Amino acid sequence: MRLDNAIISTGLASRKQVRRLLRSKQITVDGQTVTKPGLIIDSHLQDIRVAGERLRTEKERYFILNKPAGVLSACVDHQHQTVLDLLQETDRVAGVYPIGRLDRDTEGLLLLTNNGPLGFRMLHPKHHVNKVYYVEVNDVLDSDAPDFFQQGVTFLDGTTCKPAKLEVLSRQKGHSKARITISEGKFHQVKKMFLAYGVKVTYLKRISFGGFILEDSLSSGTYRELTDDEIPILMTYFD
Repeated sequence: MRLDNAIISTGLASRKQVRRLLRSKQITVDGQTVTKPGLIIDSHLQDIRVAGERLRTEKERYFILNKPAGVLSACVDHQHQTVLDLLQETDRVAGVYPIGRLDRDTEGLLLLTNNGPLGFRMLHPKHHVNKVYYVEVNDVLDSDAPDFFQQGVTFLDGTTCKPAKLEVLSRQKGHSKARITISEGKFHQVKKMFLAYGVKVTYLKRISFGGFILEDSLSSGTYRELTDDEIPILMTYFD
């Protein structure tokens, strides 16, 4: 987490006060004076002092979830089950939320965290985070399909998508299977891209996102906490 956001989250100081404290050299990390508000820190691994007081924040938690169809990528809903409802009570820590979203009927990989700024940074256009989906459609994806997607699909309303990589896995009369890689997150983007080609998505599952791959051992509706070796992958989005 950023140093300034960590301090603000504890209520020790406002953003304006943090800037003043940094200028007056009253903030230290492991005994060293720091002046950069955007410094990435972990208060559970480092000794961070604000005007002599030890900074203690909520432990940052990171989960990878295999979202089932029918579950909302939301924190609260009074009519439908949400991805937070799939977490054990001990893992529903304050501020945990899904990074990005999957449609209610879409399955697959979803990351959850209580690291507030992370989702914004991962989804920021400058990072071009790849998302890979397994797709089934209701008609044949002909040999021209990969080029169609590679050129960048344009919707009827004029919206143009960035080039996408399509790999046709199988095709037969009235049915095709494929894998598609995109670097954006427009509303219903994958479904609309295939509609623009002339077929309808009948099944959609995200199998990769931001360097993470949905392993076979993670069955639908289950999740696990990221390992210490995996967390640095997420931290690259703070560079």
